[in-house]
Amino acid sequence: MANARREQWSTSFGFVAAAVGSAVGLGNMWRFSYLTAEKGGAAFVALYLVFTLLVGLPILLAEMTVGRGASRSPILALEHYGGRNWRLLGGLFVLTGFLILSYYSVIAGWTLRYAGELIWHGVPANPGDHFSQVSQGWNAFLFHVGFMVLTMGIVAGGVTRGIERVSVVAMPALFIFVCGLALYAATLPGSEAGYAYYLNANFANAFSMDVVVSAAGQSFFSLSLGMGAMLTFASYLSRQSDLPREAIRIAAADFGVAFLAGLMVFPIVFALGVEGDVSESTLGALFVALPEAFASMGLGGRFVGIIFFLALIVGALTSAISLLEVVVSAVVDGWAWSRVRSVAVAGGLITLMGSLAAWDLNLLDAMDQIANNILLLLGALLLSIFVGWVMKEAPEELQEGAGPLSWAGAWRFLLRWWVPLVLLFVLFHSVPTTIVNVRSLVFG
Repeated sequence: MANARREQWSTSFGFVAAAVGSAVGLGNMWRFSYLTAEKGGAAFVALYLVFTLLVGLPILLAEMTVGRGASRSPILALEHYGGRNWRLLGGLFVLTGFLILSYYSVIAGWTLRYAGELIWHGVPANPGDHFSQVSQGWNAFLFHVGFMVLTMGIVAGGVTRGIERVSVVAMPALFIFVCGLALYAATLPGSEAGYAYYLNANFANAFSMDVVVSAAGQSFFSLSLGMGAMLTFASYLSRQSDLPREAIRIAAADFGVAFLAGLMVFPIVFALGVEGDVSESTLGALFVALPEAFASMGLGGRFVGIIFFLALIVGALTSAISLLEVVVSAVVDGWAWSRVRSVAVAGGLITLMGSLAAWDLNLLDAMDQIANNILLLLGALLLSIFVGWVMKEAPEELQEGAGPLSWAGAWRFLLRWWVPLVLLFVLFHSVPTTIVNVRSLVFG
């Protein structure tokens, strides 16, 4: 039975805006663009859409079904449908959200600093040296703390007065920023080279093992799955909400923003001749290559840079809100603490954990690889098994508010067989590499 006292979203748009905000973050805006360009262009996009339909959407619906049905945070929601043993999966979601936010806020702090510097001082003379100086140590720590304080302040306001109020303004603003910059990029001389790089259709490479794994992983990562964020947000939905409709809206908006980000970044990078600094393994392209491009544009570049980093701040903030809410909702439900107290304690501990990453970029990278390449995949794998095999009420709960769905049986079939096989396949290829990389980063 749903928790009658639980706060709810005031509008459907508020929920969708918050959910899309959770999905569209720094990694999504850059990672999708880079993978598209490097893994086959239009062919990669086609693969990504297939995996989104057959893997991402089933898991998204699974999280939303559990959350809306139980009207509880991850730990208690899993217990509600599966018994006490399944609390461990809810605990994994909370742990993953805690870990990701601890280092993600460090990266988000960089965006705060860069936006402020562009407003007050302009583009730094040597972006590469500047990034090395501010990406770790006291500089990174202070902006990490500042970003966490901002995130905590929003989440402390609650679902409607905090998260929803910010999301319904922030997400349209992000869309306007990205569209505006994409249109501007199209006017730059030489931008066609960026489009050619981004949208090449290399079908010869698109079906290699590496590209298939990348497309499957991106379809999963881009929807913010496997860490309980969508489950938590769905726990604040009314019984009348149409889950399939909302899931399609979330997936479509997430893809739209991610795709537009590529139309914004690559034309600028190529038009201004800094494509040599683009790298998949680091966010340096966002904090080195693009600032170099902005610097070469003179005063206009400063304005473009401000808009660009404001867009990054919005994406980072909306994602951080959802990560903190996963942890806070678990504390509120599990220990009956007030929201303000839960935010203060959970946010304080996350800030403390993130301080380690603020002082060591190798540790930050290691935390990111563990979370994205292992914990998220494992959480989604176990959730698909749970909803497919354990949660008997799943088809009925999915159809509540939506009416009879002819494909409800196919959805459960995908969760029982196809989704676990795909996730096991991706885990099989990602875990060994991740272990090697983390060992190298931590122990040298």
